[in-house]
Amino acid sequence: MASDLIAKAKEAFIDDHFELAHDFYSQAIAINPNNADLFSDRAQVNIKLGNFTEAVSDANKAIELDPSISKPYLRKGTACFKLEEYHTAKTAFEAGSSLVPEDTRFRDWINKCDKLIAEENGELPTQSIDATSSEIVTKHDTTSKDAQQVNASNEVATAMPAKRKYRDEFYQKPEEAVVTIFAKGIPADSVSVNFGEQILSVTIDVPGEEPYIFQPRLFGKIVPAKCKYVVLSTKIEIRLAKVEPIHWTSLEYSKDNMVVRTSNVSSVSNQRPTYPSSKPTKDWDKLEALVKKEEKDEKLDGDAALNKFFRDIYSDADEDTRRAMRKSFVESNGTVLSTNWKEVGSKEVEGTAPDGMELRKWEY
Repeated sequence: MASDLIAKAKEAFIDDHFELAHDFYSQAIAINPNNADLFSDRAQVNIKLGNFTEAVSDANKAIELDPSISKPYLRKGTACFKLEEYHTAKTAFEAGSSLVPEDTRFRDWINKCDKLIAEENGELPTQSIDATSSEIVTKHDTTSKDAQQVNASNEVATAMPAKRKYRDEFYQKPEEAVVTIFAKGIPADSVSVNFGEQILSVTIDVPGEEPYIFQPRLFGKIVPAKCKYVVLSTKIEIRLAKVEPIHWTSLEYSKDNMVVRTSNVSSVSNQRPTYPSSKPTKDWDKLEALVKKEEKDEKLDGDAALNKFFRDIYSDADEDTRRAMRKSFVESNGTVLSTNWKEVGSKEVEGTAPDGMELRKWEY
């Protein structure tokens, strides 16, 4: 059954029916999910379809299943090159070249990556590389009108992504971005997450359902080795370790978001909290003194006034007066309050009941 699907997929690929080839390979993978060659071949189909992040995901899966075959490295490198992930692409090509040193394609691709990496670092004049040949072409305004129209159409298609099956959101800290995909009740073994230099690839493949693929090209570069994820009962939480502590204005990269704002990464403990109503010129010590004065001058009646009177005496008293007040109040069960330490310091203070009442001691 799987062999028939593979034969149909290869035939469709030869006839340039890439969508059909993709469907056949996907059916074959569902039957034989541990076949590295199937993922490698579907990666090639995805490259032809322009699904470069999906191609990276398929190539990564093929490498995971069988790291000894060279084709997945070539396809991963090609897809990453298309995504302008030149460092990641070069690493993939170098790994493939180490397996088959006689295959000159890897060396050609590595040379292309080196030139564009040097260009990014400002070491070469701006150049454009044809991803299907080894020629380097300096940029000129010679693009045909038909090609410009195709590019415009592709940009419009990219600007209108399909509605996603699961809701996702992200928040960030200076050192990491946290992506949450709200997928409830998904088994952990149905979730595959891969990290690239500037790529996040998430696949949720639940039996009997259409696979969900979320593969954004990220706003900034990440450190794949430090990234991690966890599958919870209601969501998938992914932590992306940033290469630089910069503020991402969005999760996904776009040409409109070329400039990033540097995050303030100084220690929080060295910063004084700022509140919406605060003003740098506010004299808080003066304000506190004013509040205390208002409390002191507040006009009270009845028990409140009496309590305030005793509080004021205690706060303004010396230590002997305070000791006398505490001792007399405690020993008299709250019926006597003396300020004379010489009088109460050497004896126990007896309680006195108010007029018309009798003082009794509780027996325990």
